[in-house]
Amino acid sequence: MDLCITIKGVSFLLQTGLGIMGNLLVLAAYSHIAFVEPRLLPVDKIMAHLAFANLILLLTRGVPQTMTVFGLRHLLDDAGCKVVIYAYRISRALSVCLTCMLSVFQALTIAPAAGAQLAKLKARLPQLVVPTFAGLWLLNMAVCIAAPFFSVAPRNGTVPAFTLNLGFCHVDFRDNLSYVINGAAVSGRDFAFVGLMLGSSGYILVLLHKHSKQVRAIRRSQGSSREMQAAKTVVMLVVLYAVFFGIDNVIWIYMLTVAQVPAVVADMRVFFSSCYATLSPFLMISSNKKLKERMVCSAGEHKQESAEDSTDKSNLK
Repeated sequence: MDLCITIKGVSFLLQTGLGIMGNLLVLAAYSHIAFVEPRLLPVDKIMAHLAFANLILLLTRGVPQTMTVFGLRHLLDDAGCKVVIYAYRISRALSVCLTCMLSVFQALTIAPAAGAQLAKLKARLPQLVVPTFAGLWLLNMAVCIAAPFFSVAPRNGTVPAFTLNLGFCHVDFRDNLSYVINGAAVSGRDFAFVGLMLGSSGYILVLLHKHSKQVRAIRRSQGSSREMQAAKTVVMLVVLYAVFFGIDNVIWIYMLTVAQVPAVVADMRVFFSSCYATLSPFLMISSNKKLKERMVCSAGEHKQESAEDSTDKSNLK
């Protein structure tokens, strides 16, 4: 196997494997927290949903991409491509939307209740989480509805013009107009949500800086401490997304300017666009005290059970 292909395959394998493991850990931890605690905070619900969206993204793009790099062909037929590409587009869209939602909700949570309307809105935030989830799913299912119509299994021979060659599937736009319209619609939606998340994250930073002298007083309250720590985690997630979003869209804009996209360029975009889904769960774990405590407790319980089993076996002997 060619060295370049081997490096590319190992890179995709590590990225996908680590990302799936990290998002599963986050989901398992939040599932356990939801089971033992009376209710989850809005930020916890959104982070869990974000981990689920990122998990679907890696399963529908990272896994088939890795298999294709290692030489597996004809993984999917036309129907399979339509389902996988549609699921990938929705999960990718949900990733940016949920990161934006996380930033906006956290900004509202820590904002000082200056007026009656804001105070009412803050009080209603826990009830707005699930309806917002439903609205984002419906929005992105509608926006991405065109993706299945252009998705087909790879055909033998050359790749037609205005076709995104994903390796395991082709997205054939047939003409320049549909190619550009699709790219503009996707980019426009993403830029709108990224702009909103950057604005709300900037507001969070202003609040954190403004109240920096009062941090010791705030931390006397456990709830406030959690809110401020969650705010810092949200800002780090937004910065992480913005970095990879910028790289992804520079490559995407280049791809819109050429009729035939080189395979190496498409591979680079897949890799960078999946980096957020891979790295975000580890950022959540490292910066979220609740998640770390839950994982440490689970590991401790497992070791205790193993020790008790060993003691029981020794007593039987």
